Amino acid sequence: MNEMRKITVQVPEAVLERAQAYTGEGVTQTVTAGLKRLASIQAQQEALKLRGKVKFSMTWQEMKYDGE
Repeated sequence: MNEMRKITVQVPEAVLERAQAYTGEGVTQTVTAGLKRLASIQAQQEALKLRGKVKFSMTWQEMKYDGE
């Protein structure tokens, strides 16, 4: 995942400025943060599709103490 790819994109200036104001970062870091967020949303949606289809053999109490 350390491979980098240079891209050229055109985005509305106001959108970029607002996003940069939120992140407090430069253009590259802000765009990277946005792409990571989209990837996270996709992973969450895929996990939600599994809701009710995964059976656990431990209770939540057992899982809580299993990590200790």
